[in-house]
Parts: sequence; structure tokens; C-alpha cells
Amino acid sequence: MTAEWITADDERLWSSSRPGDVWEAIAPLDSPEVRETRDSMRSLLNERPAPLDRRERPGHFTASAVVVAAELDRVLLLHHAKLRIWVQPGGHADGNSNLMAVALREATEETGISGLKIWPQAIDLDIHRVDPPLEDAHLHYDVRFLVLAPQSPVLNANHESTAQRWVSPDDFSSLGVDDGLRRLTRTGLALALSHSQRSETCQCL
Repeated sequence: MTAEWITADDERLWSSSRPGDVWEAIAPLDSPEVRETRDSMRSLLNERPAPLDRRERPGHFTASAVVVAAELDRVLLLHHAKLRIWVQPGGHADGNSNLMAVALREATEETGISGLKIWPQAIDLDIHRVDPPLEDAHLHYDVRFLVLAPQSPVLNANHESTAQRWVSPDDFSSLGVDDGLRRLTRTGLALALSHSQRSETCQCL
């Protein structure tokens, strides 16, 4: 079956507490760029008692999403209120092993955009250190997804960001975007464009 965008009411987005769901989500990602990261994530799953709990150290799982504009030429970045950097929407799993559901939930809550759709497969993996105020520094084992915005989306961001901006990859240097987000954006935009082109071809047949 060919993968298609799914919406928030899809049963594949129901919550789960089965840690094995995390491995099933990340196992297919086997490119040289992320293979070592994937293996480190597997070690976290196997060795730590609560890898989906935000209190787990040295780190824990999170999920995030690169939100692509309907025109497939820009992505939405948020200026994180605590970390004070430009990032994609995302957040803690808090016990939910369905990280695809976590990614779409966080994208919806943090942007306020109605009608978001998510690609039903993780597209990137990243482990990075965060040092938020009033917390100890720790690692986020971030499983990353692709989310598509509707035409003319209405942005109503919540308190977790101080600014929001639709940007093209050409704007990243001025925003201090890290290599992981650059890679995620490249992968996400390419996948979204490829899917759009396949859909157009099918409609013409």
C-alpha cells in the first residue's frame, strides 16, 4: 500500500504504551546519515527503564515535525521561548510510544493551525543536547516527521514560542539553524515534492 497523508482522526494516531512501537518507527531509517543515531536510540530503549519519560537521564524520547507550506517551498519555524533558538514544533513523548501522534499533536498545539496532515513514517532522527532554564542539561532523542499545512493556514501559536516565521532554506543561515534541522528540512521538502508529483501523475493517467 502506498503511503498517504493522514489526519488527526486516523486510528493510526491512537496513543500507545508499547515501547516496541518506537523501534518499529525508527528501524526503517537506515541511511548513513542517521544509522548511528538510530542505533543509539535502540540502546536507550533497551537499557533505560523509562525512555519515554521526560525525567529519564541522560535523555529521553521526543518527537517533532517539519511543517511544510502547501506550496512546498517553505517551512514553519518557531523561536523557542525557553531555549531561545529557532526550531521546528515538537515536544516530549510523556509515555506515548506513538511518536507520530506526539509529533502531530505538538505541531497542532504549538502552531494553532487547523487541518494539518502528517506523513505516516518517520523521516529523520537526531540526538541533541538541551539546557533549559531550571533543569539539568540532558539529551533529546528526537524522532522527526513531515507535516503538511493547508492552503492559507491561520497561525495561532501558543506560549511556547516568542516568534513564528515561514522561511525557505535560504533563510536558515541568518537564523542560526543547526545542521540537524537543515537535514530534516531537505528531506521533508524533497519527500513532499516527490509525493505531490506522483499524485499529479496519477491524476493525469
